[in-house]
Amino acid sequence: MTSAAPLISLDEAEQLTVRQVHDLYRSYVNRSQVSLMTSFGFGRELVDHAEGAWIHTRDGRRILDFTGGVGVLNHGHNHPRVLAARRRFQERRRMEVHKTYFSPYVAALGHNLARLLPGDLTQSFFPNSGAEAVEGAVKLAYKYHSGRRGRILHADISFHGKLLGSGSLTGSAQSAAFTFPGIPGVSSFTYGDLESVRAAVGAARDAKGRCDVYAVLIEPFSASTMNECSEEFLRGLRELCTAEDIVLIFDEIYTGWGKTGSLFHFTRYPGLVPDVVTTSKSFGGGKSSISAFIAREPVFRKAYDSLGDAMLQSTSTTYYGFGEETATAIEAVNIAIEDDYPARARALERVLAPGLARLRKQFPDIIADTRGSGALHGVFLDGGPRVLDLAAKLAPGGLARDPLLRTKLITCAVINAMYQDHDIFLYYTLNGRSPLVVAPPLVAEPADAELFLDAFEQTLAKGLTRLLTSFVKDKAVSRWA
Repeated sequence: MTSAAPLISLDEAEQLTVRQVHDLYRSYVNRSQVSLMTSFGFGRELVDHAEGAWIHTRDGRRILDFTGGVGVLNHGHNHPRVLAARRRFQERRRMEVHKTYFSPYVAALGHNLARLLPGDLTQSFFPNSGAEAVEGAVKLAYKYHSGRRGRILHADISFHGKLLGSGSLTGSAQSAAFTFPGIPGVSSFTYGDLESVRAAVGAARDAKGRCDVYAVLIEPFSASTMNECSEEFLRGLRELCTAEDIVLIFDEIYTGWGKTGSLFHFTRYPGLVPDVVTTSKSFGGGKSSISAFIAREPVFRKAYDSLGDAMLQSTSTTYYGFGEETATAIEAVNIAIEDDYPARARALERVLAPGLARLRKQFPDIIADTRGSGALHGVFLDGGPRVLDLAAKLAPGGLARDPLLRTKLITCAVINAMYQDHDIFLYYTLNGRSPLVVAPPLVAEPADAELFLDAFEQTLAKGLTRLLTSFVKDKAVSRWA
């Protein structure tokens, strides 16, 4: 086999310049991604290494990472125990995957999850991504009813992934630009509104009055919109699903393992047990691409506990229970428990919640609202010079049709200033009202939260006109959305 150009070695890859990386992305990955990321002020430098809550760039900058890896980095970057667990697996030459051998890592991880989760949530399945965990949970619910029911309900602000199946269960703005085919029988309800769920269930009855809903999928805390279900709603939902024999699925992919101040967000409510819970992101300790759904034993056994059905789920993906990934997850879960990550999230909340509330009062023309829980908070920015309205109308392409363009411009200007002037890394979501997200890793200290608040106050004190002028000078609006 011949090639027109030599292949790039690992050593050579690690020596690529920023310009070379951009050129390769444009040619072989995604040209628009380069324009998008560089328009934020990010992507113009390369990372040398990262540890804990800090990123160190090749040009010597030390960046405080308050993105939390968008939910992945509860353990921070390169947690020493996580690295040690992976080295141990490699150095002992453990076998990764072979479906005809049982895995001690899968067995141990399943045991640990069953011990930590309430009730009879004891049956685990380990795919790779959160979207796969969601689709596996939905598949389980459909099989539980033997395909006799055809409807599934999700919240209007939901985000459950971007695959064809999980994307069709996502009600966020992220899925509005283009419609893909999805699973059939999908309907939505108003987040946190039990009467809306009841109405959706009622509308899904057949001619004989029988319920046709096989599953209800809900995020107890919506990390992309910073909305939270009340205890009353979640308990009412549990009662409704029990009465109608509907499989209740809690999506805790972002919020699991302590992020909002309890091990999972729903576990703060004693005795509340869904039929299935999904987890991913920090479940892999920031190093492992692994997810899980954990089901109540009677639900799982009715769906798959037979010789004929066992292969439909338990060994049905190539990388199910991949050895190094499950070994890493075992260590990541033990760290979260031993170091009490929920308590660490609550300690960060004691600094962030009052601090953000203070800044909202101090800058009422910029901050419209703040809300969150534990180490996951949203800041809803607004205001700015009226010229932004004209800029929104004159924006190129589909940008002018984006009702949140003004908010995104303001939020991007603040994110840019925090990164360029204060070496603090933040992001905003594309769902709901596009809040600026404050989500430090759970290895961050309260002093890091104080550092963030001081920098945030200095940034807002510049005023939106100055922030926007600095932002627009360096970036073209047409390069981001």
